[in-house]
Amino acid sequence: MTQEVEIEFKNLLTIQEYNQLAEDLFSHAETIKQTNDYFETPAFDLKENGSALRIRQKNGTYTLTLKEPHPDGLLETHDKLTEKEYLSWTSGTPLEAPNVTAQLEKMSIHVSALNYLGSMVTFRQEIPYQDTLLVLDKSIYLDTEDAELELEATSKSHGEKVFNNLIENYQIPFRDTPPKIARFFNQKQAM
Repeated sequence: MTQEVEIEFKNLLTIQEYNQLAEDLFSHAETIKQTNDYFETPAFDLKENGSALRIRQKNGTYTLTLKEPHPDGLLETHDKLTEKEYLSWTSGTPLEAPNVTAQLEKMSIHVSALNYLGSMVTFRQEIPYQDTLLVLDKSIYLDTEDAELELEATSKSHGEKVFNNLIENYQIPFRDTPPKIARFFNQKQAM
């Protein structure tokens, strides 16, 4: 499948909250390292469209993903890349990828206009949790480290209920949690 709707809920965590959740819920979960490489046009055309573009390196694979607004969450469009294609993208020569290119063209964005902005390394743990996927992330980027809890669901109402109950049970205050790419851009602009 080259497209899917992502329904997720997320909340930034303090180190103490992260450690508590890691101990209570994720003590047997494998930690997976993934790297997100981010792209944007000089005029921030993706941001203007409420969209984001990344390549995720995970377990020796490279997946180009365009995220766009969708009524139920985010519409994700994917293309698998070879290592050679990945290296071309990150060295400043993005190549057309059929699914993502088609979506970009709907926004009047050509891949040649995209610039590589940098990367974020995330150490991720995942567990099934009350018919959802619960994710604990610690991310490192641009001399910054943060942690977040994510919950992915197939239904917005069920996901919201499970997520709200979980953070309430752990007495974690709800925090405005921009997507990883927005946190990356905010930090880059602050430097």
